[in-house]
Amino acid sequence: MNARVFGNEEGETVVLAHGYGGTRFIWEDVVPALGARFRVVVFDWSFSGAGKDDGGEVKYCCSYHGLADELVALMDELELRRATFVGHSMAGMIGCIASVARPDLFTHLVLVGASPRYINEDGYEGGFEPGDVDAMLAAAGADFAAWAPRFAEAVVGPGHPSAVARFAKQLGAMRPDAALRVLRAVLTCDARSVLPDVSARCTIVHCAHDAVAPLAVARYMERAMAGCGGGEGADTVVIESSGHFPQLTAPKEFVRVLEGILLDN
Repeated sequence: MNARVFGNEEGETVVLAHGYGGTRFIWEDVVPALGARFRVVVFDWSFSGAGKDDGGEVKYCCSYHGLADELVALMDELELRRATFVGHSMAGMIGCIASVARPDLFTHLVLVGASPRYINEDGYEGGFEPGDVDAMLAAAGADFAAWAPRFAEAVVGPGHPSAVARFAKQLGAMRPDAALRVLRAVLTCDARSVLPDVSARCTIVHCAHDAVAPLAVARYMERAMAGCGGGEGADTVVIESSGHFPQLTAPKEFVRVLEGILLDN
């Protein structure tokens, strides 16, 4: 999983997990600053485009529970215990699932732009109508190479061209079959039932104007996780930024928020 460890070996361990379309390099603007105080671990999920492709069979996982197993195995291999896990987008829910299975590994979950459900339902605002999801999957399946840069601009935000280009490059490196399968798993997921079972301390970090997961999702998660952290419930921090990738579009503010969360552990 291409794990890399940076920073202060004596500091608290912080595991940074990228979301759909990304790689460990999605964090490169924030790792140096975080590494000054913390021991920082980055890695690639099996579905990412950062792995070597030697022409043979590429094994990857696209289910949230399977990816949670990947995370647990990685943390066991690296002998990580009581770490702070920072999960971006889909990785936030994967971290929640892993923390329920292995609470000894996690002391704090920081869920960045995370969502347990992207499809709107009566009484729940996920951000997308079923028809929106069907259209997105059809476009990605028809011509992934053409779809990827359009998707990157939509989720990162048109006001950040360099960040769009960086994410588009990482997304475009995915195998099209993996990209479509994982995209389908993300957009059709329903991980709401796991939220009340999370016992680790949780902080929800959300951009005020997120094109993928509206702020209503963060408020829903906050209510659903009222029992986490020993009954203290989840905290929510809103970053006054647009887009789904604050580590790309507002890295200094993102580091400031993370440092405030981590130093309060």
